[in-house]
Amino acid sequence: MKILAVDDDNASLKKIKSFFSKNFPDHICYYYDSSLSALAKAREEEIDVAFLDAKMPELSGIDLGKYLTELYPYINLIYFSDDKELAYEAMQLHASGYVLKPGSDKILTKEMEALRYPEIRKKYKRIFAQTFGNFELFVDGEPVEFKYKRTKEIVALLINNKGAQTTNGEIIASLWEDDGDPDKKLSYLCNLRQDLQNTFTKLKLDGIILKQRGSMAIARDKIECDLYDWLENKNESKYKYTGDYMNQYSWSEFYHAELDEISYDLEDEDF
Repeated sequence: MKILAVDDDNASLKKIKSFFSKNFPDHICYYYDSSLSALAKAREEEIDVAFLDAKMPELSGIDLGKYLTELYPYINLIYFSDDKELAYEAMQLHASGYVLKPGSDKILTKEMEALRYPEIRKKYKRIFAQTFGNFELFVDGEPVEFKYKRTKEIVALLINNKGAQTTNGEIIASLWEDDGDPDKKLSYLCNLRQDLQNTFTKLKLDGIILKQRGSMAIARDKIECDLYDWLENKNESKYKYTGDYMNQYSWSEFYHAELDEISYDLEDEDF
C-alpha cells in the first residue's frame, strides 16, 4: 500500500512518520511539507491513502484532496487537523476519516483499519480491454465512446503493443497504411490524440496513456485485459484465445500467427 502524508507543520509530520514506521513498516510512504510537491509525486505514483493537513499554504488539504480524487477515484483521504472547521468540506469529498491533532496511535490505527476503500477494493481496475473477438474498451462496465472511430483504434494498437512506446509514424502506418497525404494524416492524428486526451480526462483516467515526444504507450498495469491475463496466466486464465483477435482491424492479422503458436503450446501442455 502506498501512503502519502502532507503537513506543513514539521512536528506533526514527524509524528505521522513515526506512526507509520512503527505500525505499518511494510507500507511505502511519502512525506511532504509542501502540498504542491506532494501533488507532483501523486502524479508519478498511484496513492492508496493520503493523510492531509486540512489547512496548508499554497494549496489547502481540501483542494489537494480534490486533485487526488481526480487522479485516483478510490483513494482514501484521511484529514489530520487541529480543528473541526473544515470537517464538512472533507466529508463532501467522501473522505475516509477526519482526525483532530495530535491524534493518538490508537485513533490513527483505527482509521487505517476502517478505510473507505479497503485494499481489496483497490485491486479493481476501472478499465477492461476486450481484445478477443472485436476490440472494445470498457470503463466502469460501460463501453467508451470517442468522438472519432480512429481514436478507439489507436487505443487498440497501444494495447496490442503491450506497454511499449508506439511512435506517430507507427500509428499512421497501421491506421492508414500507404493511403493518402502524409501531412494530412499527421494533422488528423493530432486531432485523434486530442480526442483521446479529452475523453480520458472526462472519465478521470489520467495516467493511462504514457506520452513521450512523438510517441505514446498504454499503462499496462492500470488496465485489465483478456490478452494480458491470458499471456500471464496461461491455462489458468479465465480468458481463452480461440483464433479471434481485434477482428475489426486489418493490422491485427499480423499478430494471429504469434497468438496461434502460443495457443498450440498451451494445448500441448494439457496433454
